[in-house]
Amino acid sequence: MVNREQRSLFGEILDWMLAPLLLLWPMSVALTWLVAENIANRPFDRALGEVARTLGQQVASADVKGGLQLPETIAEFLKADNADTVYFQVRGASGEAVGGDPSLPAPASEPNAPGQGELQFRNAEVHHEPVRVAYLWVAVPGAPPGRAALVQVAETLNKRSQLATEIIKGVILPQFVILPVAVLLVWLALARGIAPLAELQQRIRRRQSDDLSPIDEHEAPEEVAPLVRSINDLLARLDQSIKAQKHFLADAAHQLKTPLAGLRMQAELAEREIDAGQRDPAELKKSLRQIARSSHRAGHLVNQLLALARAENQGQMLHRHEVPLARLAADAVREFVPRAMEKRIDLGYEGPDTAPPGTATLARMVGNPLLVKELIRNLVDNAILYTPEGGTVTVRVVHDPFGQVSVLQVEDSGPGIPEGERELVFQPFYRALGTDVDGSGLGLAIVREIAQQHTAEVSIEDVRSGPLPPDAGRGTRVTVRFPVLAERPDDPASAAPVSPNEVHP
Repeated sequence: MVNREQRSLFGEILDWMLAPLLLLWPMSVALTWLVAENIANRPFDRALGEVARTLGQQVASADVKGGLQLPETIAEFLKADNADTVYFQVRGASGEAVGGDPSLPAPASEPNAPGQGELQFRNAEVHHEPVRVAYLWVAVPGAPPGRAALVQVAETLNKRSQLATEIIKGVILPQFVILPVAVLLVWLALARGIAPLAELQQRIRRRQSDDLSPIDEHEAPEEVAPLVRSINDLLARLDQSIKAQKHFLADAAHQLKTPLAGLRMQAELAEREIDAGQRDPAELKKSLRQIARSSHRAGHLVNQLLALARAENQGQMLHRHEVPLARLAADAVREFVPRAMEKRIDLGYEGPDTAPPGTATLARMVGNPLLVKELIRNLVDNAILYTPEGGTVTVRVVHDPFGQVSVLQVEDSGPGIPEGERELVFQPFYRALGTDVDGSGLGLAIVREIAQQHTAEVSIEDVRSGPLPPDAGRGTRVTVRFPVLAERPDDPASAAPVSPNEVHP
């Protein structure tokens, strides 16, 4: 099994806050560089354009065929400075070079193209060096129709790059200070924001192990309040479970005390009789019978307690299979035949295996077969226990014509259960009033626990109604309705062979 690394909520939030910040920072640098270049180009483009316009006016008013005389201001501007080299070029209406640097390339646009007479800018290369070019087409006297002179002024980009670099430095360098400060502030803000969680953790750690009182959710942050409510709900259920377990253990200890006390008393009685020289076999046999009865009762109670513990174990329901209800019921009947014969009780089974060929069988039922068998055994054991000698107990598996449930019934001819006690008998260690039966009071508690894990319904009703003779009991019919997946006529589980078809002692 691979151990997953424990995640830190603080670290995860910090990562999600800083990752976008660190990702956006280089994007900000790139955008700042583009904006800086645009800002740096504006003043130099403006100056370069003024020179191109002035030179264009000179070309338009002069006879360029006889040579080009540049004004003094333009000549001064065109002189190379310490940072950049400036080039100019004038081409006549026929495209011939009139003045300037002939290596400066001509633009792709023609003089009659849109924008003629307007100042335009482009990027080019002169002597393998990038330059910024301002150019315009100028109409000159005597030019053929649709033709114009070309005036171009170009400048290298050194000053522009220097200005853009200075802008970048002025914007980016403060960010190198702001970014660590922002990270520190985010870290401090997260630490302060998570501090209530640490305080809540310390409050929980300081609690005693038996303190299951609810946590005050008003002292927790609003975002953590649902978690605190869930913990309080868990604490309430845990407190209820612990109280139920304590009550159960107290009842179990009380129930075990009686057979153990009987064992000790009968053993001491037999010991005193032997010490007194009384060797009457009948008396010793009577004491041994009492010891055996008490030990049997204690053993039965322990087995019932273990069965209840297995029924309450939620992990048992992880092992879910198709349950052959009819076969389990028939097996339980066969298992209790010897005990029924001791009390001369007519124990029988009626189920799908007794149906005529061609009739519908049970729908599919899924659950834990071991727990379902334990449920049937407890119902049969309880019925035999409370049925007087010479009575009848019938285990019945009933077909549901709608295919919605699988129905199990255990019916006896005992005294019956008063309607006001039919909910109480499902409580552990509760025994119906007016009976002197030596039972543990756990059978029906086990039945309900297993039924709840299978989402089944358990109901109790009288077998006989109306006025009855004084010695006749109303009888009890316990019905368990198990939900099924779907109706399947050829269910092999329900059609499992059971022999004999109806078991009677």
